[in-house]
Amino acid sequence: MTPQSTPAFENATYARVTWRLLPFLFICYVAAYLDRVNVGFAKLQMLNDLKFSESVYGLGAGIFFIGYFVFEVPSNVLLHRVGARVWISRIMITWALVSAASLFVRTPTMFYTLRFLLGVAEAGFFPGIVLYLTYWYPSTRRGRMNALFMMGIPVAGVLGGPLSGWIMAAFDGVHGLANWQWLFLLEAIPSLLLGVLTLFMLPNGIRAASWLDEHQKLLLEDNISRDTPEHADHSLKSVLTNGRVWHLAAIYFCCMMGLYGVSFYLPTLIKAAGVKDAFDVGLLTAIPYAVAIVAMTLVARSSDRRNERRRHLAVAALAAAVGFYASTLHTGNLMLAMLTLSLGTAGVLSMMPVFWTYPSSVLTGTAAAAGIAMINSIGNLAGFVSPSIIGWMKDVTHSTNAGLAVVAAALLLGALLTLTQRATAGSPAAAPGPKEA
Repeated sequence: MTPQSTPAFENATYARVTWRLLPFLFICYVAAYLDRVNVGFAKLQMLNDLKFSESVYGLGAGIFFIGYFVFEVPSNVLLHRVGARVWISRIMITWALVSAASLFVRTPTMFYTLRFLLGVAEAGFFPGIVLYLTYWYPSTRRGRMNALFMMGIPVAGVLGGPLSGWIMAAFDGVHGLANWQWLFLLEAIPSLLLGVLTLFMLPNGIRAASWLDEHQKLLLEDNISRDTPEHADHSLKSVLTNGRVWHLAAIYFCCMMGLYGVSFYLPTLIKAAGVKDAFDVGLLTAIPYAVAIVAMTLVARSSDRRNERRRHLAVAALAAAVGFYASTLHTGNLMLAMLTLSLGTAGVLSMMPVFWTYPSSVLTGTAAAAGIAMINSIGNLAGFVSPSIIGWMKDVTHSTNAGLAVVAAALLLGALLTLTQRATAGSPAAAPGPKEA
């Protein structure tokens, strides 16, 4: 056995790749998610300043995902063809500019237009990174790598909540701008800077990584080639005719119903429990996301260690459904609201890294680029449906409870759909795992 073929060499090589790629991708996702959902904090004052109804807010928050849906697949196919470095940089710079422009919103039409354009600008970022990770890691390592990347969502909540609350409290009226205007402007700056850095930090693939030697590159390429599923589809046409892809899209839609329900309304739910100060709201929103960081790490590690995806995914979906439904039973009780919202948030975020080990088990090449994007874009339509339903039901019933019950029902359906998901030869669930983490 040569030194280059030992488990120690393999683990050291993957550790090098992980330390070079994941911290930067993680920071980029924190910035991306913060720009996507900071409208939930802006809402606390923006609706009153602009005289918008809850329905206007819900539609505006959700219309982001229409632009996202329309441009997701072509964006990911272009990334596969032109390379991640340039395309991810383009995505980040354009979404930063559009997000900053949201400070000029004055009418519902302007609000809808900029949210739509933000979706167009960001389309392809998340599925592009999921696809990019398949260029580096075999299926048996992707659960943990997906978790490290997707942890950007709860970390954005942990950091973004107090940050957004502080901006809202400290900048109101400074230089004639409202606090929500400062929020959009200041939180766009990190995305703009990271977009420029991407041009220098992100290699397009294994061959372009100057920080790997030839032995390391050959090891990584060999593992990827041996990991390619024997019966996976390669063609773009196969994406639209593959029933399993549609099944996965349905599961992901249910997951996203929960994610965007909490992302756009968590500050509102905490305020409804009796917390009035914007900074205190921001601090408390960090708690469910902090719980989710621990939960999604443990679930992803357990899933990789056992080489089992279906039950882990279903249990996480069920926990999310129970948490969100239970939160409707404790309106006005801050402690119980935080406990149930933490359970719901942890459950829905724990679904994501496990779920994204599935698509690469049935698709490769251009089909993987299009398939991952299609699953993500269809699933993210829930980002339009979920806040629109909650906003409309709140206008009608003067409570978010009915909307949260719908979200809980969607997550329960997601758990049931997951249990009907079959295992496939060569899938992550069936593949042998590495002997060492």
